[in-house]
Amino acid sequence: MSGGRITTHVLDTSKGKPAVGIKVELYLIESDVSSALPEERILLRTAATNEDGRLDAPLLGSEEMLAAVYEIVFCAGDYFRDEKRRHILDSEPVFDRIPIRFSVTDAGSHYHIPLLVAPGGYSTYRGS
Repeated sequence: MSGGRITTHVLDTSKGKPAVGIKVELYLIESDVSSALPEERILLRTAATNEDGRLDAPLLGSEEMLAAVYEIVFCAGDYFRDEKRRHILDSEPVFDRIPIRFSVTDAGSHYHIPLLVAPGGYSTYRGS
């Protein structure tokens, strides 16, 4: 697949495996720096990770990509509260919803924003 797109994948570092079933939301962030009005978050897409910790399709494809600010929200708390994983928690997950805000400066490029997550922490980077 070529052209601009936004993709992600999630790895559960507490298990060393893909994180299956994490709900992912993609927002477009609109703000006017010359205005006192608050920014607007527009929900563009909701998806969930598959057995490989990836989405079945890009969060955003080339026909929809804009040079803009986006935010991916990973619903990690729901994932760790699930019955299959509850045994690794000794309390509520520290990070319930993990927002990753990033700027797309070239709408023709691939922006891969992965998440490495565990009950007590997370990290991300711009992947390929």
